[in-house]
Amino acid sequence: MIGSSIYLRDRAAFTGGSPQAVYEELWQRGQKGRLRTRAIMAGAMGIMCSLLVNAVFGLVMMALVAIADTYFHWRGHNLSSVWRRGLRGDERMNRILRYTLERRGHRVVYARTVPGHGTIDQLVVGPGGAFLVQNDAWHPEAELSVHGGKLFIDGRTQTAMVKAVTGAAATAGALISQQTGMDVKVTPIMAVHGGRLTKAPFTADGIVFATPFKALRWLRKHPHADYSPAEVEMIAQAAIHRLPIGGRTMTSAPPTAA
Repeated sequence: MIGSSIYLRDRAAFTGGSPQAVYEELWQRGQKGRLRTRAIMAGAMGIMCSLLVNAVFGLVMMALVAIADTYFHWRGHNLSSVWRRGLRGDERMNRILRYTLERRGHRVVYARTVPGHGTIDQLVVGPGGAFLVQNDAWHPEAELSVHGGKLFIDGRTQTAMVKAVTGAAATAGALISQQTGMDVKVTPIMAVHGGRLTKAPFTADGIVFATPFKALRWLRKHPHADYSPAEVEMIAQAAIHRLPIGGRTMTSAPPTAA
């Protein structure tokens, strides 16, 4: 598993005082405080707007403040859900891809092994090129940033993860190129399901980092090829044959390009 950054389910950290359990407990403990703060902010806004305009306007603004504060806290809790459940986000991205890019002429190859580099989550092939998508979830307070073109997570470089992802993309591109007879470049993308990006998307160490939906928008807006539907299908089939499931290669291969 490339770039793993959270606990796996079979580890002892998932019992008792795991970070996920502590986070959930703290969230529940803070509920009364959040409600109290929300009521104070909404009440203050309602009183001020009532005095400045009228009572109806005050009530409307009070409701808007309460809704906005509720959404803000819900969004933060929801964004950390993948990390809290001990997941990386690949299943979530699978669903997103099926309902978005796959309905727009892209082909997606799921959970394939790149020889010498382990398993990749998704390989997306479309008119604009081929993209390796990896998924990961960090602690909600972890900061992902780029400085001088290099990736930093909480101030530390991530050499091993970068080599794993870029190496997998390069090898996948080479294998598909051999199969098709085309020069196929595979661009690596890291879909971030947990953690704080200083800006999104950004490119660091040759990898694009973005939240899931922004990653898909980046992929569509930054083509590096111009493939026909037939070429998209040929590249996807080559990936299926050259990137095995669990180390098993296909016994037959599609015809290469003339």
